[in-house]
Amino acid sequence: MPALLAAFGASAGYAVATILQALGTRRSTGLRALAQPLVLLGLALDGASFLLSLVAYARLPLFLVQTVIAASVAFVVVLAVPLLKVSLRRRDVVAVVAVVAGLVGLALIGSDQPPATPPPGFTAAMLAGLAVLAVALGLGYRSGPAWLFGTISALGYAGVAIAARGARTSGSWSELVAQPLTIAVVGFGVIAFTAYVRALDVGPVALAASLVAVIEVAVPGVAGLFLFGDSVPADASLPGALAVLVALAGCVVLGSSPATAAAGD
Repeated sequence: MPALLAAFGASAGYAVATILQALGTRRSTGLRALAQPLVLLGLALDGASFLLSLVAYARLPLFLVQTVIAASVAFVVVLAVPLLKVSLRRRDVVAVVAVVAGLVGLALIGSDQPPATPPPGFTAAMLAGLAVLAVALGLGYRSGPAWLFGTISALGYAGVAIAARGARTSGSWSELVAQPLTIAVVGFGVIAFTAYVRALDVGPVALAASLVAVIEVAVPGVAGLFLFGDSVPADASLPGALAVLVALAGCVVLGSSPATAAAGD
């Protein structure tokens, strides 16, 4: 239960951080926005939410954690109505209900997993994947299309989840921080954030948000099943899959919401 609460806390925290940063950047633009208290508070909340997500990654199936975190877009849309003064489409309301229904279903079947034991070569593969994404981002940064940056961002967030799930969680703080997978988690996070910002620069918010929502759930979900043995009770497999699909469909619809666009501007 604490891990599940951590996942929901991270999702809500990311959403509130997004709204705070949107409000702050309305008062200043460019680098001056970084001096806005609301932007700084949003960044601090992002950091706290990330730490909460690490707790969830260590103990819950990746498909569950990633779906809950992707659902932060529903929190963003709901908060944007009173705080950013935007109106929702009818389909947005239906999508929010779908996301909530999916999350309730996942909460009912979610259960803690045993500590992960990554397969041989896992760390090397993650560092190699990090290098590939870094090269792809560097080569395409100036003239690449929005879908490329959205995909790189989504794979970066997926890399954060997978590396965090496989990282060692016992030992001293110095040992945990110095392990190669910690470097991978930070590196994937930097790439994901940079690519997402670039995707918003060259394309619509909806494209970037939809790509991230789908890929950051699908890739870690498959990795969790095959690499770490993530599982749910046998009689909950079908309901769990349906809950993920319903929540994810709602997230994709909300990616094109005016509220999402307002929060991303």
